[in-house]
Amino acid sequence: MKNVLKALRTEFGWSQAVLGEKLDVSRQTINAIEAGRYDPSLPLAFKIANLFERQIEDIFDGSPDRGQDHCLDA
Repeated sequence: MKNVLKALRTEFGWSQAVLGEKLDVSRQTINAIEAGRYDPSLPLAFKIANLFERQIEDIFDGSPDRGQDHCLDA
């Protein structure tokens, strides 16, 4: 899942470890979310959104990745 977590974290000047502490998860979890290797649970996504005072949709793009040459006119 694409997300802007790294950009938000950097904007706040937090390391992955600091963000992990604030969310009660490991630094490795933050790294995996930022890299798109791990989709957070809904409760964790809400915690992230609340921490940054944003909507979940502003942080995470849940749309399927269909590539660039898909057609919506089918």
